[in-house]
Amino acid sequence: MKILLTEASALVYKNDISLDLFENLGDFLKFENISRKELLNQVEDVDVILCNKVLIDAEVMDKAPRLKYIGTCATGYNNVDIIEAKKRGITVCNASGYSTNAVCQQVMAYILMHYTKTAEYNSFVKEGGWKNSPIFAALNFDADEIYGKTLGIIGFGSIGKAVKKAAEGFGLNVIVHTRTPRPYENTVFVSLDELLQKSDIVTVHCPLTEQTADLMNEKAFSKMKDGAFFINTSRGGVVDENALKNALEIGKLSGAAVDVLKMEPMDKASDLEKIENLTITPHIAWAPRATRERLVKLVYEILEKFLNGEEVNNLAK
Repeated sequence: MKILLTEASALVYKNDISLDLFENLGDFLKFENISRKELLNQVEDVDVILCNKVLIDAEVMDKAPRLKYIGTCATGYNNVDIIEAKKRGITVCNASGYSTNAVCQQVMAYILMHYTKTAEYNSFVKEGGWKNSPIFAALNFDADEIYGKTLGIIGFGSIGKAVKKAAEGFGLNVIVHTRTPRPYENTVFVSLDELLQKSDIVTVHCPLTEQTADLMNEKAFSKMKDGAFFINTSRGGVVDENALKNALEIGKLSGAAVDVLKMEPMDKASDLEKIENLTITPHIAWAPRATRERLVKLVYEILEKFLNGEEVNNLAK
C-alpha cells in the first residue's frame, strides 16, 4: 500500500505536529508542496492520494492505475474531479467538521475588530498617540456596539450553526439563507434578497459550486445595507472580487474581511491589499495547531476505515 501526501506544508508549521501515524497504514511518501510535474511522475504505483488544494483530475488518474482512494485534507473537495473518480470506482472522502470552532472564532474576531476598532486604537497607542492625548480616553475612532445588529449567514452547515450560536451570545439577531432550510433551534430562514437587505453583517459559509460561483457579485452587494460589513471564510470563488472592491471603494460597505481569494497564494497582480477597509488573512481561519491536529487524526481515521473495508462517506458513490 503506497500513500502519497501532496502538501505537507499545509498541515505542519515548524514541525509542530507529526504525520508519522500514516506510516502505520503503508509506504508513506510526503511532499511539502508537490508540483504538477512531480505529481504526474510519482503516482504510477500509488494506491492513495491525500491532498488539499492540488488538482486531482482525469490526467492524474490516468497516470495512477492503482489509485483507489483520494482523501482531501479539507472540507472542500472542488479540486477533485468527482465525476471522473466515480467512473473509475475511486473512493473520494473529505474531512468535515474539524475546523468548525476555529473558523467560527475567526468570524467573530473579524466582527469584533471591525466594530471595536481594536487594531486602530492599538496602532494609535504604539505610535505615541495616547502619550500626547489631553484626556484619559482618546476617542479617535468611530467604534460601535454589535448588540442588536442583524447578522445574515449564507450557508448553514456546521460552521454556520456555530457562528449563529456565538453571535447570539453577543446579542446579535441572526437570519439565515440556505438552499435546504430545515427547522433548527428557532432559526429564521429568509431568501437571499431579504438577507442582504436586512443584515448589518453578512458572512458566507456555503461551498463553492456552479450555483454559488460569484454569488456575491455587483448586484448582490448593491442590495446590502449602506455601511454593512461583509465576511467570507468559505471559498474565494463565491465572491466577485472586483465587485467587492468597488463596494468598498464607493463606501457601500463600511468594511469587509476575507480569508480566501479566487487565486491562492494571492495573485501578484492583485491590489486588494491596498484597500484600507478590507482585512485579508491568508487562508488561515482553519489552521490553529489544535485544529490541524484534529484534521490529521480525522484524515487518518477515515482512511483507516476504508482500508479495513468499513463504510465511509464516499463522495464519488
